Formats: sequence, structure tokens, C-alpha cells
Amino acid sequence: MQPERHRARRYPFHASIELTDLESETQTKAQTSDLSLFGCRVDTPKPLPAGTRVRIKISHRSENFEALGRVVYFRQNEGMGIHFASIQPNDQSVLDQWIDEQRDSRKQC
Repeated sequence: MQPERHRARRYPFHASIELTDLESETQTKAQTSDLSLFGCRVDTPKPLPAGTRVRIKISHRSENFEALGRVVYFRQNEGMGIHFASIQPNDQSVLDQWIDEQRDSRKQC
């Protein structure tokens, strides 16, 4: 098994996430554990299969981020990786702000 390769640096990021399987409309509520410009990791004991298309809603502090995405990998009883496939401009601004905050906090350490 090859290790996952990421397109962008991932930052530790703990927030509530709601995923909706676009085919079955099944909802999963979980927590993120990291975030990048292109995706996130979701900690859940019941991950969705790779290739599943999902609607993503992440809530952090008083802000919300929504996107369409796809499960790119999963590990049973651990979690899954989500790729952001389509992001609206206002949601991209929220994501950029969260990433900037994580970069700034890493620089201060």
C-alpha cells in the first residue's frame, strides 16, 4: 500500500463536518482532523467508500464552509480523505481564511 500523496500542505484542523452522500442522501456527522486548500481528513469509524460524491458542510467557530467533494481514500474504523471538487467563491474565501490562520499560528510556534 502506497502512502497518500497530498497536493498541498495539510494543517491540523478540528471542526464539525456534515457529509451527505449525493447518491443515497445519507448524512454523516463527524470531525475533521486536518485541512488543506484541496481537501480534508474526516475522523469517523464508518467511512464512505472511495469515489463517493459528497456535499460537505464544515462549521468552525461562527463560520461555515460548503463544497462538493469526493472520497479519495478510506480506512475502516479510522476515517477518510475528502477532495474538494467544487467550491463557490464565498466558501473559497472562508477556506482561504482558515488556511491563513493555520499558517500564521504555525509561524508563531
